[in-house]
This record gives sequence, C-alpha cells and structure tokens, in this order.
Amino acid sequence: MQLFRTVTDDTLRETVQHGRPDFPFAYYEDDIWKYDYHYIDWHWHYEIEIVTASSGTVICLIGSEKVLVQPGSAVLINSGVVHRFETEDGAVMPNIVFYPSLLAPENSLIYEKQIRPFLQSDINYLTLSPDIGWQNEILQVLSSVFQVQKQPAPSELKTLRLLLQLWEILIENTELHSNLPMDRKRGVQQNKLRIMIQFIHDHFRETLTLSDIAGAASVSKSGALQIFKNGIRLSPVEYLIQYRLTQAALKLRTTEESVAVIAQECGFSDSSYFCRKFKEFFHMRPKEYRGYQKEH
Repeated sequence: MQLFRTVTDDTLRETVQHGRPDFPFAYYEDDIWKYDYHYIDWHWHYEIEIVTASSGTVICLIGSEKVLVQPGSAVLINSGVVHRFETEDGAVMPNIVFYPSLLAPENSLIYEKQIRPFLQSDINYLTLSPDIGWQNEILQVLSSVFQVQKQPAPSELKTLRLLLQLWEILIENTELHSNLPMDRKRGVQQNKLRIMIQFIHDHFRETLTLSDIAGAASVSKSGALQIFKNGIRLSPVEYLIQYRLTQAALKLRTTEESVAVIAQECGFSDSSYFCRKFKEFFHMRPKEYRGYQKEH
C-alpha cells in the first residue's frame, strides 16, 4: 500500500500546491490511515481549509485544542493556523482548501470588507454543526461543492459561486473581533515556534537540551514550553524525540543500516532507550517495523 506524507518546510508550512496558480482550490478525500504513521502531521498553510468526515471520526488538533469531526459536521480552519489530523477508527476525510484571494482579489473592496477581517480575527477555527441553522446551511453548500468536484469535468464557475455563497453565510453569522495587538502577539509566538522547530530539525542528531531549544528563539525555558503547548500540544523535548523517531523510521525503510547505527545517527546515545521509545510511538520494535514495511 502506498503511504502518503505531509511535506513541510522547516516552519511546518505545507509545501504542496493546492489546485492551480490560476485557480487555487483543491478537493481531497483523505484516508488518514493511508498517511505515513497513520496521521496527517502538524502543518499550516495560507489557504482556508474545511474538513468533514464521510466515515469514522477525524481528530483535529488545533494548537492546544482537540476537535472531533464526525459525519454530518465539519471544521473550518483559518489561514496560517497550525493543525494536525488523527483518527482512531480509520476516518475518511473529504476536505477543501482554497486561497482567500480566490473569492476576491487582495486589496479589492470585497477582500478588505469581507475577507481580511476574518483572516485577522481571533478565530483560529469554527466548528460547523447540522443542529445550528446557519451552520447547517454552510454544510449543505459544502456538500454541493463536493458534488461538483466529483463530476468528470468540475466547473470552476460553479465551484466559485458556491464558495462565495458559503462565505456570505459565514460572514453574516460570525462576530469578528480583530484584536491587532493580540494578533501580533500570536504571530510573534508562531514565529518563535517555527524558529525552534527549525532549530530541532537542523540539530536533532546532536545532544540538545530544553535550554538549547529555547535559546534558539531567545525565550526562557518556561516560555518555550508554553509556546510549544499552545502551538502543537507537545513540549519541545517531546517534539524532539518524536522527530528523531520519525527520522529513524525513514532510515529503517530506506537503508540497511543497523538499528544501533540508526539510533546513533538520529540523536539517541542509548540504543535500548531508542528501541523502547520507538515501540511506544510505533507500537512495534525497530526490526519489526522494518520487516513490516518491506512486506507492505
């Protein structure tokens, strides 16, 4: 079975292009268990994303919060918000992503009055429930968007018309509180998080401490802990260990190096400790993982 990966840069920004440059919109039906490690890892993008579930339950982690998306409901994730998708029951996740400027050109009257305020609001995400009238309207429009994408030749014009209809319902029923000082503070914290994550990616093979990671972004150890907790629900050291483990898993799949050598190359000085953490994370020992990957 082919496994998919979430490809990001060192700031966790997703690097894949969604749609075409002249029509930045894309529709997906993601089977989360078909992704590497059975989750869609932490990432962010400039596009708006709306996620549903056609089967199972999608566990959407947004910063320090957890949102459960089940069939009939949805979650809208604002531009630039770091998030991750998991499942415990093999959820399939129909979703759309689109650049806000698809709805109206940047700096146009509609963009400035109806789109930018939402992007700059304190809303990281919105849950959409069929039990609330206006949210159910959005869900019905979203269903129509999906149906258009399933046609042999999806109509860009119909897609755009439906997205504008969806956005109109959203804006008419959402209170937007734009707190620019808070928005700037959130932006600063996001930037520091990305700096520390990039530092981990660059130096994960070395011996790293919490002080080293915090120092990369010129914050205190307690500040680094809070920034990571608010951003990706992990401590800096937990993220470091998980990143080392995923890099080790990649080497197990793509090289014939011994487990001891891989452990050393990925920053683990004790191979027994590495094997124990690997089993905790992947639910199988490194050699079992290598054999499983070769069979599949």
